[in-house]
This record gives sequence, C-alpha cells and structure tokens, in this order.
Amino acid sequence: MLVNAAEMLNKAREGHYAVGQFNINNLEWTKTILQTAEEMKSPVILGVSEGAAKYMCGFKTVAAMVKAMDESLGITVPVALHLDHGSYEGAKKCIEAGFTSIMFDGSHYPIEENVQKTTELVNEAHANGLSIEAEVGAIGGEEDGVIAAGEVADPAECKKIADLGVDFLAAGIGNIHGKYPVNWKGLDFDALAAIKTATGNMPLVLHGGTGIPADMITRAISLGVSKINVNTECQLAFAAAVRKYVEAGKDLEGKGFDPRKLLAPGCVAIHDTVKEKIELFGSANKA
Repeated sequence: MLVNAAEMLNKAREGHYAVGQFNINNLEWTKTILQTAEEMKSPVILGVSEGAAKYMCGFKTVAAMVKAMDESLGITVPVALHLDHGSYEGAKKCIEAGFTSIMFDGSHYPIEENVQKTTELVNEAHANGLSIEAEVGAIGGEEDGVIAAGEVADPAECKKIADLGVDFLAAGIGNIHGKYPVNWKGLDFDALAAIKTATGNMPLVLHGGTGIPADMITRAISLGVSKINVNTECQLAFAAAVRKYVEAGKDLEGKGFDPRKLLAPGCVAIHDTVKEKIELFGSANKA
C-alpha cells in the first residue's frame, strides 16, 4: 500500500519506535524488502538515491516497478517510496515520476539558500500529496558525490528548517554513511536532545544506521528519532552471501549459474538483515 511517509512517522514518534528506510538497488532488493515488511507487519520506507535511480533506468522506471510490485505481491503494510539525499532538480523529477515522498538535501548550501529551496519544495510536494524530508548538518561520508565530515547540526538552524513545514528532519549528530571507523566517537546525544527541544514534535531521521550499536539506536529513538536509514549493511550482507555461494562452487552445480539461484542467498541475507532491524527499531506489528 503506497503512501507518503508523514502519517507512519508521526505514529512512530508517538509510539516511541522508528520506521526503517531500506535503500533499494534493483528488483531483488525491492521484492525482498517488501516481502519482509509484510511478513513483519511493519511500515517501511524504500529509499532511492539518485545514483541508484540512474542505475535502474530513472525515477519513472523505479516508481512503476515499485507500484506494480506492491500490487502484485499483495502488500498490505504502508510503503513509502522516498528519494534519498535528493538534489533540488532530482526532487522535482521524483514528484513528477510518482514517488510518494522526497528528501531534499540542502545541507551543503548556506542556511538561507537551504531555506529558500526547501520552502519551494515543501509547497510543491504537499500540493502533490508527497511528504518531504530536509537536512541540516551534513551526514558524514559520501552519498552520490556529496562528501561531509559528519557535522553536528545547529539546533537554531534545525528549527528554522522545521518551521518551513517539512514532515521530518535529518540532523547531523556525528553519524556517517558507510562503515564506521574504529575511532568513531559515537552519536552526540546532547546535540540530539537540543535539536529535539528546538523542533518539538518533528519526527527526526537518523542516517547512517549501519553499524550503530543497538543501545545507541534505542536511545536515539527515545530522543525523537522516528526514521532510521539502512543501506550499507544490506549491501555487505548481500555481497557476503553471494560470495559464499560462488566460493563453494554452487554456481557450477547444475543450473546454479541461473541468476535466480545465484542471487537467492543474497536475498535471504537482505531478508534477515531487514528483519533484524525492524525488530530493533520496534516497528514490527505496527502497520
């Protein structure tokens, strides 16, 4: 059931759990995540980066695939199709393509430019029934060519963006994309508490969910995080499972080279990862 993400995240905030955003990279990823969410009776957000969308032949192709798959699989849980770390131009294209939610990442712009562009996209998204996420304080690591060191967001700037009418807000609190380094200092919970105070009931988003210890995840949820993004962990699990299959020579047995068999262990690994995260985030049976 394709919906925008506003209602599911407001319910998560009120219920003190978080909804997982799991990025999709192809048909197998999408099918597995949808089926796992249905199995767990959990709302879910399918995240699509601009790079992944380009790989899958564009936003319109992705939107059509997700809509058809949602119907064909008989998915009954709420599903949002969400642009992840979108540019201004990318966000506009997703509105036209049939996405149900967008993220505009204006964190690398001066705050006034971030405000101006976010305001325009809030109006356009809401006019078309989409939810919208904005960002303050860049998330560390790299996402589609945008590189940041993991800045901590200014609560005053977070309030300024939240007051524009965005539906949920990503605020940097020391989190990063990809694998966390050994010397990572952890999440800045003082900053998160200050951002929560500044933004009130705004659902907050934690990017870079891969590798964050479970106790930090639960504490972040208690401080207002209602959406947690996971991508790298699914990619690593998928790669390890397929590698094990090939190294065991399974692809040389019978028709083990068939892509449906070759990729099946990877899909099982994604299922197990998504299930584990849904349980950790507390969204099981919340659909």
